[in-house]
Amino acid sequence: MTTWPILSVVTFLPSFGALLIYVIRGDDEAAQRNARWIALWTTLVTLAVSLILVERFDPSQADFQFVEKATWLAGAGTYHMGVDGISLPFVILTTAILPFCIIASWRSVTIRVREYMMAFLILETLMVGTFSALDLVLFYLFFEGGLIPMFLIIGVWGGPRRVYASFKFFLYTLLGSVLMLLAIMALYWNAGTTDIPTLMHTTVPRSLQTWAWLAFFASFAVKMPMWPVHTWLPDAHVEAPTAGSVILAAILLKMGGYGFLRFSLPMFPLASHDFAPLIYGLSVIAIMYTSLVALMQEDMKKLIAYSSVAHMGFVTMGIFAGTMQGVAGGVFQMISHGIVSGALFLCVGIVYDRMHTREIAAYGGLVNRMPLYALVFMVFTMANVGLPGTSGFVGEFMTLLGTFKVSLPTAFFATTGVILSAAYALWLYRKVVFGALVKPSLASIKDLTLRECLTLVPLVALTILFGVYPKPVLDMSATSVQQLVTNYSHALTTQAALLLQ
Repeated sequence: MTTWPILSVVTFLPSFGALLIYVIRGDDEAAQRNARWIALWTTLVTLAVSLILVERFDPSQADFQFVEKATWLAGAGTYHMGVDGISLPFVILTTAILPFCIIASWRSVTIRVREYMMAFLILETLMVGTFSALDLVLFYLFFEGGLIPMFLIIGVWGGPRRVYASFKFFLYTLLGSVLMLLAIMALYWNAGTTDIPTLMHTTVPRSLQTWAWLAFFASFAVKMPMWPVHTWLPDAHVEAPTAGSVILAAILLKMGGYGFLRFSLPMFPLASHDFAPLIYGLSVIAIMYTSLVALMQEDMKKLIAYSSVAHMGFVTMGIFAGTMQGVAGGVFQMISHGIVSGALFLCVGIVYDRMHTREIAAYGGLVNRMPLYALVFMVFTMANVGLPGTSGFVGEFMTLLGTFKVSLPTAFFATTGVILSAAYALWLYRKVVFGALVKPSLASIKDLTLRECLTLVPLVALTILFGVYPKPVLDMSATSVQQLVTNYSHALTTQAALLLQ
């Protein structure tokens, strides 16, 4: 049994690192170098401590583990933290991705380095807190707090249209979250508590379920993002620095899917069932429409951003199928997408650092000068397509299998999205990597450096490992997913029995 507050250590250790960087005064080369090393070591230590959670986690227990509770806003919220099989994979994904972001920014960020590293460390605290919070008020503070450092990362260190993109990102996500705040207040007035485990076992009146579900949906749909509230994502990705895009795709998008799993399905099962056809429709549109839009892109980052919207369509479809395969596949797809999409943005950042352009037309024939890069890029492209043997296949296949049980048309149209994803991903790879090296500017381009290999090789290993051996992630979440699906089915059965009386 853990006697020390390990979850709080994992959550707030990055903020301690940010405080150390703040203490370093000056903006000379030495201060910048120290800020980079402090940020890197902080994220590595946080990752090491978070792996203790995995080692001590009991996957056979569906209840929350490593629970910490302390009196806070008396009567309207407590400091209540804990993880189960659904939230722990996202905590580990967060702590694992951050060191890659710091290493990727080592040379590319040269202005306000201290503030940049502090923003990422504070963002890590807020993201881990979001996945660990077991109180609605605490969850809301972490969930919304993450907007601020990301807003600054895009707005200060982004591209030419960074101010427009950062404000669009901020306003879109904030607007949806205001409705969620109203729903949190309504749940508190109904149950007299904001404790998430208690609310998960509290029956919410039918009328309140509908409105609360819509309010939570407004926030999570923007965060995912789902079609048609996805338009902020391509702009944010294009303008964000490389590490900002990695965080955005790998972790921030997953907060929406996590919200559906933690709140929408267990707290509002009847409303979730009633609105499932709406989710199926939006998911299919997201998968097919954004895949077609991706085919027309000229910017590499925009193409990958639109592919993220399509892949999140599989997640929402699987979650609201309400089947064991669908929900487990949704969790696995989010973890896999976090690794693969983050790696794809790192790949784009590597060639952008050399050529200072993301235009697809500016490249071609890179395999002649960058064979190692071409190999790594191919692995992630194949995973993005969903090739068997890569992690991308497992999640997509499970979500389609789970949806097939409840909605054959949805599964059929979603499967066409797999074909479209192959079309845009392979088109991108052919244009950038294959062909003759005809552009003079590419004649002297260098292959991956040691630092770049350190960021990409572990991600290649994870992509292939989870593709052929997905058991660690699936086993970790299996018991919690089973309980979620069982409770969801029981609520629907009970309601059906009441209607027949």
